[in-house]
Amino acid sequence: MARVLVTGGAGFIGAHTVRALLKRGQAVTVLDDLSTGAESNLTALAGDLEFVKGTVCSDDDIQRSLRSVDRIIHLAAVVSVVRSVNDPVGCDAVNVHGTVRLLDRARHAQIRRIVFASSAAVYGEDPSQPKVESARIEVLSGYAASKACGELYMQMFHRLYHMEPVVLRYFNVFGPRQNPKSQYAAVIPTFIDCMLKGTPPTVNGDGEQTRDFCCVDNVVDANLRALESRDAVGRVINIGTGTRTSLNQLLDMLGVIGNTRLAPIFGPAVLGDLRHSVADISLARTLMDYAPRVSLTEGLAQTVAYLRQVQSLA
Repeated sequence: MARVLVTGGAGFIGAHTVRALLKRGQAVTVLDDLSTGAESNLTALAGDLEFVKGTVCSDDDIQRSLRSVDRIIHLAAVVSVVRSVNDPVGCDAVNVHGTVRLLDRARHAQIRRIVFASSAAVYGEDPSQPKVESARIEVLSGYAASKACGELYMQMFHRLYHMEPVVLRYFNVFGPRQNPKSQYAAVIPTFIDCMLKGTPPTVNGDGEQTRDFCCVDNVVDANLRALESRDAVGRVINIGTGTRTSLNQLLDMLGVIGNTRLAPIFGPAVLGDLRHSVADISLARTLMDYAPRVSLTEGLAQTVAYLRQVQSLA
């Protein structure tokens, strides 16, 4: 059986994607350097799973991971805006050069389909809402710039070498297994961790900034659809819910789920962060028959339950 390579497959979105692929009987290879992912995310998974500890920055590691592979989901990346602002060279090494290495090795291995995880960060401060894929790219961080470069390389390899990339611009993904303890942790697991510990969460800015929070189950569904869709080849496609929520509203929702009141501490806004962001998902519906199947409330409840269980086992 031909295999799917998932780069970054031991990470948050990656591990959920691997689990879904194995569940449908697909053979999977994971390439991950474990810099932010954890091999424990892949334990106890049933199915044909091969793990390669390595990086997309190494041709040898990529070559080892491509054996018997016919499709790729490329998730490996430096994903923190803050880290990319502090270390743009390190971000570029993984997100740009690593992506080009993977594309070129895949080309020589005659692997055509590659699903590339991009980001809504490429829209920058474009005031138009919701964000449509045809909007101008306007980068405000090294992370956004690196994802924009990755998109351009996907288009180049499509046009010159007839590869079949599908670019998915994820909006704010959350869900179980997202690490609340990382220095660059996302806002939802951080808020939940504070709630469970009874400590006030810190909000960067006034809390009125809005995001399209999308449960990881929806993103996994989009990844799998992108592996198969003919209409999505060569396209850039938003993956979100089409609904925006402010951080203050998010705190209120978590308070209801946790039966508590979350009184935040307001701090300075993050350099390079966006004010508002919500996806237009019309193209995803049309090209991949995608629709968000897990609501924000349901996803938050799942995430609270997961982190509560983790805390009880600690």
